[in-house]
Amino acid sequence: MAYFENVNQIKFEGPASTNPFAFKFYNPEEKIGGKTMEEYLRFGVAYWHTFVADGSDPFGAGTMIRPWDKYTGMDLAKARVEAAFEFFEKLGVPYFCFHDVDIAPEGSNLRETYQNLDTIVSMIKDYMKDSKTKLLWNTANNFTNPRFTHGAASSSNADIFAYSAAKVKKGLEIGKELGAENYVFWGGREGYETLLNTDLKLELDNLGRFYHMAVDYAKEIGFDAQFLIEPKPKEPTTHQYDFDVASGYAFLQKYGLQDHFKFNIEANHATLAGHTFEHELRYARINGMLGSVDANQGDTLLGWDTDEFPTDLYSTTLAMYEIIKNGGLGRGGLNFDAKVRRGSFDPEDLFHAHIAGMDSFAIGFKVAQKLVDDKVLDNVVEDRYQTYTEGIGLDIVEGRTDFHKLEDHALNLTEIKNKSGRTEKIKATINQYLLNAYAGK
Repeated sequence: MAYFENVNQIKFEGPASTNPFAFKFYNPEEKIGGKTMEEYLRFGVAYWHTFVADGSDPFGAGTMIRPWDKYTGMDLAKARVEAAFEFFEKLGVPYFCFHDVDIAPEGSNLRETYQNLDTIVSMIKDYMKDSKTKLLWNTANNFTNPRFTHGAASSSNADIFAYSAAKVKKGLEIGKELGAENYVFWGGREGYETLLNTDLKLELDNLGRFYHMAVDYAKEIGFDAQFLIEPKPKEPTTHQYDFDVASGYAFLQKYGLQDHFKFNIEANHATLAGHTFEHELRYARINGMLGSVDANQGDTLLGWDTDEFPTDLYSTTLAMYEIIKNGGLGRGGLNFDAKVRRGSFDPEDLFHAHIAGMDSFAIGFKVAQKLVDDKVLDNVVEDRYQTYTEGIGLDIVEGRTDFHKLEDHALNLTEIKNKSGRTEKIKATINQYLLNAYAGK
């Protein structure tokens, strides 16, 4: 059965195309910096938003019209697999991602849940044999079911800790079976609502223990995927333990996990943490911890995770600048953890949304590569910090001074001159590069 009968293979037609089912800027075969766009950008489709989400929100019921929704239970799960691989093929995307409950319904107990997962995983594995689309990462949903009301690995209930471990154990086994390149830990409820009833130290210690057990089991079964932590500051909890990259990195260092994990950074989560997307990417990059990206954007006028498809070209450009400076994403990718708006309910809208996101990152990639090649920002930074390349500045950087010498230097200063940061000029230059990219210059 075809679920997207009105859509053919999505192809690159260039900026002049008026075909809504064509890429205008994303040319998977075009080489930039020695790699094709497809190889470098490594786009992925989020199973949960694309094939499971129904458009409901806290104020209204679902609106999405999906041809597979006429089924229920395991029949629905099987239909979603069929629809997913049709979608992957027509979009030409190299990767997809999922939570365990996205692909198979939970049973009346954990054993039955395992059985449901085994059935669907076997089906996905068969589809993958004839598909170019691979599994970028999978994860366990340890946050939706009411049992996780007090958390999962950080729960106040030891039985829930054990239940969560069992789900992750199964997830690691599934990841190995399907050849996942990464495995993600998103602590949706690993946090607290109030400190008044929380043993903060015990919860953090238990979270550290949980991650060590996951590392040990992955080694035991020979699953060599890259482990990723996905920071988010709040929502659903008041305060989540992986607030942002900085707090997540401190956590990993404290519990001796920094050599086993990197970060999966989501743009909308950065917004909620009070950071820019590029800030989180850079903090991870300069610490050697940038692993993968959940590509979306948030609405700065709203205080929650809106998970919109990325269309802000300034943001995609600065994001790709960090990714290029990182030498790419390695085993990671750009997963569209994004959903169509509630009013965009037709199946075809799923294609329009992904095309928009892929084109936006393609433009960002081309502009960022040009900025890197021309050393636009490198030259700005080098000039601004020039005083640290000689004299007392070089002594500071190389550890050859102390407060006595610095005081002597300061006392002998007759005049201190600062250079302008020229922020407006820099932004105008980036705008120029963006417009030149559109013009093909």
